[in-house]
Amino acid sequence: MWNWSENQIKLVIIRHGVTKANKEHRYLGKTEEHLSKEGILALQEAENANRYPKADFVFSSPMKRCVETAQILYPDKKIISVAEWTEMDFGDFEGKNYAELEGEEYYQRWLCSNGTLPFPNGESREEFTKRCKQGFYRMLLWLIKLCGRKSKGTVTAGLILHGGTIMALLSTFYGGEYFDYQVANGQGYICRLKEKRGYPAIEKIEKIEENRWQDSW
Repeated sequence: MWNWSENQIKLVIIRHGVTKANKEHRYLGKTEEHLSKEGILALQEAENANRYPKADFVFSSPMKRCVETAQILYPDKKIISVAEWTEMDFGDFEGKNYAELEGEEYYQRWLCSNGTLPFPNGESREEFTKRCKQGFYRMLLWLIKLCGRKSKGTVTAGLILHGGTIMALLSTFYGGEYFDYQVANGQGYICRLKEKRGYPAIEKIEKIEENRWQDSW
């Protein structure tokens, strides 16, 4: 049985590195795409500068851009894949950018809804958030099982995710609005996971880009 009073969980949540589609501001959901050379170099530089905290365990979306990011940032760790954390299915918007969608009526309606309308032939935010949440609970069960091999204290889990997955998880387990947690590629958050009335909840959150974790954690 996990003892929350004796064991703490720290989450290092990182958005994957830059891809070609990211650079072109295209909707990149279910399409598999490797990191760009620019994305790889930026991650290597950040890792060499010790920008990211070390992790005891690493969990990732199974998509190439996340797995490649995890391999760069945590080369000595086994990557545990969480299938539910693939990026949102953008449907008919997939592969397109604002300039290409600007004249489409449904796209304008989607923008006016603050992204709450479902993507045409894709997912709704509600569906997407639900599966991301399911993946989080499954990750937590794995983590607690793995933590049984460690002594008392703080356990750190690295989560390599998509931008949408980060927004879905933090708005669910920390609160606030979905788009409050937009981050650029290679950026993310440091979080403390606690138990709240029998359920996991994020109690503390800081941006990695601010580098404050070195003092406050």
